[in-house]
Amino acid sequence: MESNERYARHYSLKGFGTTGQQKLAAARVLVIGAGGLGCPVLQYLASVGVGDIGIADHDTVSLSNLQRQVLFSAEDIGKPKAGIAAARLKALNPEISITTINGAITTANALEIITEYDVIVDCTDNFATRYLVNDACVLLDKPLVFGAISQYEGQVSVFNMPNQKGDTINYRHLFATPPNPLEVQDCNEAGVLGVLPGIIGTLQATEVIKIITGIGEVLAGKLLTFNLLNYQTYAFEITVHDLEAGVLPTNEAVFKATDYEWLCGTKAAGINELDAEAFLRTFNDADAIIIDVRENRELPKADFDCLQMPLSTLTDNLPEIIENNIILFCQSGKRSLIAGQLFLEHYKNQKNISHLTGGILALQEYGQKH
Repeated sequence: MESNERYARHYSLKGFGTTGQQKLAAARVLVIGAGGLGCPVLQYLASVGVGDIGIADHDTVSLSNLQRQVLFSAEDIGKPKAGIAAARLKALNPEISITTINGAITTANALEIITEYDVIVDCTDNFATRYLVNDACVLLDKPLVFGAISQYEGQVSVFNMPNQKGDTINYRHLFATPPNPLEVQDCNEAGVLGVLPGIIGTLQATEVIKIITGIGEVLAGKLLTFNLLNYQTYAFEITVHDLEAGVLPTNEAVFKATDYEWLCGTKAAGINELDAEAFLRTFNDADAIIIDVRENRELPKADFDCLQMPLSTLTDNLPEIIENNIILFCQSGKRSLIAGQLFLEHYKNQKNISHLTGGILALQEYGQKH
């Protein structure tokens, strides 16, 4: 009886009705990432009655999340996102089943997790996971609803699902290989207006509903772009073409052997990775120099002794450094890794180079927990 009242507007909707609602109730959807995009996706999938929702996220709530991640509150800071999101969704709709994966999606677990679901939703914010999830969905023949945001613009598409011409497009048809880390910025680096993920995430949720119920035209093989500043919206077809040999893993063994962090330039040989706790310990190292490679205008400012050497200046001229241990940091860990590669090349591996993974944002989050 409660279900009849809860979904009454669906039942009276022409072309949807009880049949559409039954399809939603029987569906299993995995949302990877419970951040800016994941929050609206999860809220709407739960509210419309998707029967089984998986939430995969390894992160915890931080203060900077609250500007756009509307499932969380200040009281949730430091707590696992997946668990908090699950509790909020269960309160919203007690009739549905929710499974949490409180860890990263990796080559070791991706196939095992993804195979259990009908539709996969990519709400991630990094290229390594994006390529990994795409490749796993191709291997398992799972439709993938993609979303991405930066500053004032967003994108939505549906991959690995035949379009009206019968062609099946995946993310690598759009970007065969990852971009140069110097050429792109994530939300931590470039920023994002808080309402944008709400809009793009809602569009992703809509595509999931369309895939499950069969209503409307799915964005299969099309990329929709949306500009928040002028509301310009375009949807264009992604050109299908043969991918070069070796670009896409062809079987499970190749997939599991692929290092996506290396592929996407988020880790590099010869550069030590420091978490926040290890980074703080370097303050006592007399033979270490800590370098901030962010631009001078960027916030928050470091509240510890360090040198300011923006990456934009390092690419032209690297200073001579006496200390043997060079510790680098930036906003999110991307530019410090690039700077580390420049220092490695300049000093011919004669210096010990380290960088703060997750950047100063990870340091802030660590401080909130301790």
